[in-house]
This record gives sequence, structure tokens and C-alpha cells, in this order.
Amino acid sequence: MKLYIIMFNKIRYTFVACLVVMGMAANAQVTTQSPYSKFGLGNIKGSATPQFRAMGGISAGVFKTSFFNNINIQNPASYAGITLTTLDIGLTGGLTELKNSTETANSFNATLSHVAMAFPISAKSALSIGILPYSELGYDFKNTTTIGSKTVDFKYLGEGGLTKAYIGYGIQFGDHFRVGANAEYLFGNLSESRSTEYILEPGAMNSKLQNKNSVGGLAYSYGAQYDFRIASKTSLVIGYSGSSSSKINSRKTQVVTQYLNDSQGNEQPALDTLLFVDNAKTNLKLPLLHNFGVSIQKDNKWLVGADYRIGKWSDLSIDHVNQGLQDTRGFSVGGQFTPDITAISGYFKRVDYRFGFTYDKTYIQLNQHDVTQKAITLGFGLPLSSYSRSSFYKMNFAAEIGQRGTVSNGLIQERYLNFHLGFTLNDKWFSRFRFD
Repeated sequence: MKLYIIMFNKIRYTFVACLVVMGMAANAQVTTQSPYSKFGLGNIKGSATPQFRAMGGISAGVFKTSFFNNINIQNPASYAGITLTTLDIGLTGGLTELKNSTETANSFNATLSHVAMAFPISAKSALSIGILPYSELGYDFKNTTTIGSKTVDFKYLGEGGLTKAYIGYGIQFGDHFRVGANAEYLFGNLSESRSTEYILEPGAMNSKLQNKNSVGGLAYSYGAQYDFRIASKTSLVIGYSGSSSSKINSRKTQVVTQYLNDSQGNEQPALDTLLFVDNAKTNLKLPLLHNFGVSIQKDNKWLVGADYRIGKWSDLSIDHVNQGLQDTRGFSVGGQFTPDITAISGYFKRVDYRFGFTYDKTYIQLNQHDVTQKAITLGFGLPLSSYSRSSFYKMNFAAEIGQRGTVSNGLIQERYLNFHLGFTLNDKWFSRFRFD
């Protein structure tokens, strides 16, 4: 007699993952403290899980470095190498220091970073689903200036962000070539306001402009890889991944009000509404992105690789208005080393040691100067004990030490220390058991 049995612990993992996904969907907005998130769609988070972030974010040319399966969301062609059901759940946190020529401020944020799953469909193809942040919007600052004899505060406030839910498929043709694609649903709210307040002017009429974009629509990403065997256990992999220039539906709400401040400077209820647009249909246009990568690896031992990326962010428009951004370009280099993946004694011989570096010219230009971002990365893949011969567990840790901007030229320097923690399960689900 043959029975198809889904083990209780497998159901439990799936149930927990679904609960986490629903929690992320219900709390799609993530708050950050970064004045640079004022531009475009906010701080773009990328789709790298901790094991790839630790290697500088390389992904386009990274396939499968060992028997252990990782979900490389940034290049769906790599799904073709998934041989076991794979679940990856992660957390992220960061310390940020903002500094200009006169002041310094510090903040800390932590949140759930991703939930991703992958299932082999055949010996050379697999399906992946997941949810993760796409962008984060969070800033609160003011500029004080003098107009004539009056002192004026210009206040800027933004919060929210976009979340990405995806489903993807990758397949291998022959022994060396793979292709894949993700269908992505972007959703969330981008809320921003700009106020003009007259200081030390009792009875002066202040004004506020509030904008909210509620986003929800489809986008697409894709990838391809080809590997060459250059020795019995050594391969060279070249890869490409990209994202389409998609139009995403959104609805905008816009309000312009006038108000007074009390004697302590607190905003009072609006006295007059000059403009009110409620839930009007519009859209935002995403840019075309390209990522090229190459890696060389020795199976179950080491990997080194590099990525080069470009983005047409100058094409980004929100509510049919071009956002005045710059095209981006950047690169990443990184690698991984495992002393002895089969070691029976000596736990640290089975640990994956990862390192990397990343540099980007961002889409922001201020005072005629490009804002750049760079970071050093490192991390570990820590094997955990398993319940059976078909189950493998790993905890992946990554740290990014980086900087964006500078204190010169009237800009703001943002230094950060980000931590990423992920738990990855490989298991053989939906197995067939035979009882005699």
C-alpha cells in the first residue's frame, strides 16, 4: 500500500510562514530615518537575502555553490538549481548616524526582512514565492531661512514604503543554460507632507501640502545564467538579471490646508482647505534595470564573483511627473569560503565565511554633486543540527558597514551598520512512503 504523507512538522513550517507573510502584508509600511529617502520611491532595499548581502550583494552570476539550497531572488534563473523544498525567513536591523557640518543624530530600526520559499518542480526546474520590502520612506527634517525680515521654517515629513510579493520560476535547458522570471506585485503607501511656517509671527497663516500615493500593481524581473566547467569541480558562471520598465497603478490623495500655530509653536486644526483631491487614479513608472555578473567557484569549497549594475532612474515618474533623478551605476565584489563542508569534527570547518564590497552612484544629485554609497560586508553561514538525513538547517548572518553622502558641499553624511539574520531550511517535503 502506498500513501502520500505530509508530515506534521512540514505543515507547521508552512503555517508559520503564512502567518508571517500575512503579518508583513498587514504592516507593509516600514519606518526608517534617512533624509535621502525623500527622493524617488525612498530607499530601495534590493532583494538579496543575508547570504548574498554578506558577499556584497553579488547575485547575477551566482548559481549553486554546494548541496545546500539558497534562494537567489535577484536572479530567478538560479531557481533551476533548487533540489529540496527551501524556506528562508529573515530579520534586519540597523544603526544609523546622520551628520552635517554642525549636528549629529543617531537612530535604530529593526524589522522582519523577508519570507521566501522554493519548491522543485522537476529535476531541472523550481518555483519560488515570497514577500519582502521594496522601498522604505522615512524622514522628518526642516530648513530654516529668512525671507525679508521674517524667519520661515520649511518642514518635510515622509513615511511608508512599498512591499514586493513575488512568484517566480526557473528552468535549466541542457547541462549549462538556465532562464527564469518573477512576476511581482508591488503595494504600499507613500505619504509625504511639506509645511511652511512663519516663526515669531503671531497670527501668521501657515500652509501645508500633503500627498499620499496608494500603490498596487504588477512588475516583472528576469534572468539567465550559463556555466562553463573549467576543471572537474570548478565552474565559471556568467549571468544577467533585470527588471522591466513597468507602469504601476496608484491612487493619489492631495490636500492643501492653511492653519495657525499656538504660542508653543504647535499646529492647530486647519482653518481652510485650498485643495482636496481624493483617491484619484494615476500611476508610477518604474525604471529599466540591468545587472551583469560573473563568478568562479569550486564546488563545496569557495566562490568569488562580481556584479555590475545600471539603472534608468531618470525615467522614474510619479503621477506623470518625472522625479528629476539620475541614472545609477554600481558594482559589487565578494566571495565565500568553506574550509571542509564534510568535516565530522571541528564545527567551524563547516561554516561558510563570506565577505564583500559594494559601491553605487545613487540616483540623487544635490548641489551639483552626485551622492554615492559604499559598504564593506561580511557574514557567516552557520550549520544547525537537523532532525533527519533529508533535512538541513542553516543560520545566515550578514553585516554591512557603509556610508552614503558626505558632510562637504552642504550635504548630509549617513553612516550605517546594518545587521541581517536569516534562517534557511532545506527539506524533502511531500515524500512518498511505502508500508508493507
